[in-house]
Amino acid sequence: MKRVQRALLMGLMGAVGLNIWTGNPLLALWVGSRVVGSGPLTMGAVAAVAGMMGAVGLVLVRLLAILGAAYDKVAGHTATVRHHVPWLRSMSGERVEYQQEREGMAALEIVLVAMVIVAFAAFEVWFFFFSTSPIDQRSGRG
Repeated sequence: MKRVQRALLMGLMGAVGLNIWTGNPLLALWVGSRVVGSGPLTMGAVAAVAGMMGAVGLVLVRLLAILGAAYDKVAGHTATVRHHVPWLRSMSGERVEYQQEREGMAALEIVLVAMVIVAFAAFEVWFFFFSTSPIDQRSGRG
């Protein structure tokens, strides 16, 4: 049962992580197109797109943090210390043992790295095989 819960949470983290790169900008552009209507581009529409991307992005990041915490709870990973930023960590020998040093990368970190790799690979495929040439406005690929 825990294996199914972990797989479900990992899939949800992947979907949310992917929507940060794809769904969020597309939703913001759709809202901006509704604000503009059929007229010329206005600063109000640009502000709507930027505000929508910011608001939805924050919601998705927060949801990703909640899913990551839920995964850690199901997997049995408990934090030994509260989150200490690197510049506040002790450099002396009496420092506490940090969880990441014991367990390696967390599932959320793995999902986020995978989403960056997927987004970068998709951009490269688009750029090299499907984008138009700025010189002659053709793809130049065929």
